[in-house]
Amino acid sequence: MKIKYPEIGICGLSCRLCPHYHTEGPSRCGGCKTESRTCAGCPFITCALKKKGIEFCWDCQESETCEKWTRHREIAKNVDSFKCYQKLEDDIAFVRKNGVNEFEKMQKMREHLIKEMLWEFNEGRSKSYYCIAATVMEIGELEEALSEATKNSDGLDIKEKSGVLHSILDEIARQRNYFLKLRK
Repeated sequence: MKIKYPEIGICGLSCRLCPHYHTEGPSRCGGCKTESRTCAGCPFITCALKKKGIEFCWDCQESETCEKWTRHREIAKNVDSFKCYQKLEDDIAFVRKNGVNEFEKMQKMREHLIKEMLWEFNEGRSKSYYCIAATVMEIGELEEALSEATKNSDGLDIKEKSGVLHSILDEIARQRNYFLKLRK
């Protein structure tokens, strides 16, 4: 089977927004459908890719009645694992309405913003935080936050620069009721 979108998870998660995707070295994950991940014990990989030969759960004839996918989405409404699931339902709805190509374009924009945050404002402890912000916040909000942080952090060391961006993102999150931590 030819995988067209390795960075979009079978269940609907965006691999591009995951901290493991932005890791350097052998522990880096290139996406849910890369060769190293398809050997993992993910039930969606086993069912969709290996048994049914489809790339996404929403392409399955049983998607509306699948207990595994329904349970995964219900749990994701309140709990995260290593990856932020807060926008999973919204992302699936977006794909169903606009198609995978449009979703991929949006995820690439979000990934670009994560890379900018990591390059300019990561003191070594903010990768997960920036990935969650890029998942939860609107693209325009992220762009404005980065612009303001860049303007307000000229001449500061990396720890201080990180603090500037954190406070801007935290304020946006407070105003919009976003949750910028993993929900355990």
